[in-house]
Amino acid sequence: MQSSISAVGVIIANTTKLFFSPKDPLLERYKIHRTQHKNLILTTLCLIPYLSAPALANQDVVTPTTDVSPATVAPPITNVIPPVVVPPVPPVAVVTNEISSLIATKQHPYSILPNFTQRAEDLDALYKSNQYQPIWLGNDAKAIKNITEVVKLLANAGAYGLNPTNYDAQLLQEKSVKLPLDMQSKDAAQYDTALSLSLLRFMHDLHYGRINPKNLNFNIQLRTAKTLDLPALIKANVAQETVSQLPALVESKLPQYQKMQQALTDYRSAEKAPPLKLIVKTPVRAGDALPQSVELQKFLSAFGDLPADKIDNTATTYTPTIVEGVKKFQQRQGLKVNGIINNATVTAFNAPLTQAQRITQIELAMERLRWIPEITEGRAVIVNIPAFQLWAFDDIKQETATTTMRVVVGKSKEHQTPQLTADMQFVDFQPYWNVPYKIAKDEIMPKLAADPEYLVRQNMEFVKGSSRIRQRPGKGNALGKVKFIFPNTSNVYLHDTPSVGLFSRSRRDLSHGCVRVSRPQDLAEFVLKEQGGWDTGSIKKAMGGKNRQVVLKKTIPVLFLYNTAFFDGHNLTFYSDIYGRDAQLLGALKKHEDLSDEGLFAPKEVLPADAPSPERIEALHTAPVVATNTAQAIPVVQHITASNTTQVAPATQPVTGTEEKSVLSP
Repeated sequence: MQSSISAVGVIIANTTKLFFSPKDPLLERYKIHRTQHKNLILTTLCLIPYLSAPALANQDVVTPTTDVSPATVAPPITNVIPPVVVPPVPPVAVVTNEISSLIATKQHPYSILPNFTQRAEDLDALYKSNQYQPIWLGNDAKAIKNITEVVKLLANAGAYGLNPTNYDAQLLQEKSVKLPLDMQSKDAAQYDTALSLSLLRFMHDLHYGRINPKNLNFNIQLRTAKTLDLPALIKANVAQETVSQLPALVESKLPQYQKMQQALTDYRSAEKAPPLKLIVKTPVRAGDALPQSVELQKFLSAFGDLPADKIDNTATTYTPTIVEGVKKFQQRQGLKVNGIINNATVTAFNAPLTQAQRITQIELAMERLRWIPEITEGRAVIVNIPAFQLWAFDDIKQETATTTMRVVVGKSKEHQTPQLTADMQFVDFQPYWNVPYKIAKDEIMPKLAADPEYLVRQNMEFVKGSSRIRQRPGKGNALGKVKFIFPNTSNVYLHDTPSVGLFSRSRRDLSHGCVRVSRPQDLAEFVLKEQGGWDTGSIKKAMGGKNRQVVLKKTIPVLFLYNTAFFDGHNLTFYSDIYGRDAQLLGALKKHEDLSDEGLFAPKEVLPADAPSPERIEALHTAPVVATNTAQAIPVVQHITASNTTQVAPATQPVTGTEEKSVLSP
C-alpha cells in the first residue's frame, strides 16, 4: 500500500508540473481555474484507497459467516477503477439539444442493448428534471467523484448477484479514463446518457429483478404501481455526492434477501480457499483423534460453518466445536446431520459442489426474492417448494419462524406447485373437495364405470347444474379437516391430508399441485390467533365438526418460493432443483435483454376473477346433489366424458384448483 501511495504522490506532482502550471496553455484553452486545479488534486488524493486496493485484495484473508446483519456489510470491491479525468463540457445549449435528440431515438450507440425503449420514460424524466443538461459531466471535483462512484458501482454489480456486462460496465470504465480533452457535444451527450441509462437499468434490476417473473410463470401478486421514483433518487444522490449509497435504497429489505447477499460475499471469498483433502480410514466421532483438525477447521470457516475466532490451531482431536461446524456443513450439503465424518461427508469435503455452482444458486435465489412485492413487516406464511417445508412468522423480520412444518408439494413432472404470492383470506373447516374436470374425466369416471358404488364408497356425489363431482367432508376426504384459501390464478392452497405417511419421506413432491401440511392444527392456530374467539380447543372442535368457513379479519401474505438456496434462521441450506427451474431461470438471465415491465404493475382493485366471497362459498357447499351412483348419474357422466379436458368450469365452480387425488391413490 505504501508503494502505491508514493506512486500517487509522484503522479500528482508530475501532473501539477506538466499540465497545471499557471502558464500552461491548457488552462487558457479550457478555462480551468486554480480552484478547479486544486479540486482535481484533492479528488485524486481521495482515490488513493481505490489505487491501493490491489494490495489488500491479494492478501489471503477469508471472510467467515457472522451474525452481523448483512444489511450493514458493504459488498466487496471486486474492481479497481482507474482515476477519472473529466474534460470541459461543451456549450450547454448544444449538449442539451444532443441529449434530448438521443433520448427521443430510444437507441444508444454505446450500450450492449442499444434499444432502451423500456427505460426511455425514466431516462427522459431524469434529464427533463435537469433541463436536459448533463447529469454527470462538469468542470469540478464533484463530477469526478460522481462518475467514479457510478462506474465503480456498475463494475461491482456482481456483488449484488447481477452481471456487470448487462450495464456496460467495462465499456464505461474504459471511456471514463479516455475521454478526449476536446470532447464534442455529441460525445458528451452520448457519454452522459450512457452513464444514466446503465445506472437506471442497474437500479431497476436490483429492485424489481432483471427477469419479468410473468415470463417464467411466477404468479406474483401484482404491485399496485411502481414503488420507486428512480430518476428522482439518482438526481438527489448526484446532487449530494452519495451515488454509492443508491443500492441500499432500492434493494429488497426481506431478511432472506439480505442474508443471501452476505452469503454471496462469503462464498466468493471461500472460492479462494485451498481445497480440503481429508483422509480418514474409519468414521470419526466426537472426541476421536483427527490429525487434520486444523485444516478441517479452516475449511469450515471458509464456508461460514465455523466462526474464524473459534479455530483452535493446536487441536488434534475432533472437538465439539468442530462437530457443530461439520453439522452445518452436512445440512448445507443435504447430508444426514449427525456430526459423524463418514464416507459421504468425506466425499463432500474432498469433492464438494463447486463454489461457482453454489454462488449461482445464491444469485438465482436473490433474483427470485426481488420479484416479491415489498413485505417489510407483519405476519407471513412461506413455503419453499424444493425444501418441502413451511415457515410461519409473526413478523417477517424475525430471525426464527413461529411455526414450521413439513409439506408435500406437486409432482415434479406433471403437477408442479407454482411460485406465487397471495393473501390468505379464508379458513375452511371440514371442507368439500370439488374435483377438477381433468381428474373427474381421466381418473374418477373410469373407476365409476367399472364400479357403480365407487362414489358411495368414496363419499362423493354429483352436483346438480354444474356437471361436477365433489367429495363430502369426513374421514378420507382428500383435503383432510381444514384448508387455507388465498385466491390466486393457479387455484392452489394449503390443506390437511389423510395421507400422513407421506411426510416421513425425504423427497415429498407427491401431490397434484396444492400443498399438504403436516401440522394443520398448528397452522390453524397460527392463522386464527389474532382473529379473536379462537383457541386450541375451539379449533379442535371445528376440525371435528361440520363444514364451516372463517373469513379472516386481516389477511396474511402467503409466499410459495422456489429457492434452491434458503436460510432457515442463520443456516443456509442448498436443495435439489426438483422442477428444473434453476436451469430455466439461469438460461433467461444469460440473455442480454432489457425486458418489459408490462404486466408487472396493476391497479389495486384488480383481483383474480374467481376470488370467492363467503356467500359464494356457502352457495357452493349447499348446492343440490343429483346422484351418487352410476344409474342416476348417466346424463352427468355423458356430459363430463364428452367434455374437452380444457373446458372452463361454470361460474359455480369454486376456487379449489389443481387438486389432490390422495383419495384415489394415497
